[in-house]
Amino acid sequence: MDGWLQDSQKYWSVRFYSDPNIINDDARVLVDHGREMPYGQPALLLSRRYMRYEDAVSLWKHLLRGGWEETNAIW
Repeated sequence: MDGWLQDSQKYWSVRFYSDPNIINDDARVLVDHGREMPYGQPALLLSRRYMRYEDAVSLWKHLLRGGWEETNAIW
């Protein structure tokens, strides 16, 4: 399951998604921070963080309080 946020200027995006390689019950989330590139080029990925689920939820809420908005998949 993916979750996406985008800054108020619609420039930067953050993708939250489950790590597909986890085979036990250790809930981890990958968080990618980047932006869509023009002309169908691959997205510019600034960072990828591997977080505990609780930390990812905290980051999600923090970004929403900072003016980020939920959006559909960007890349």
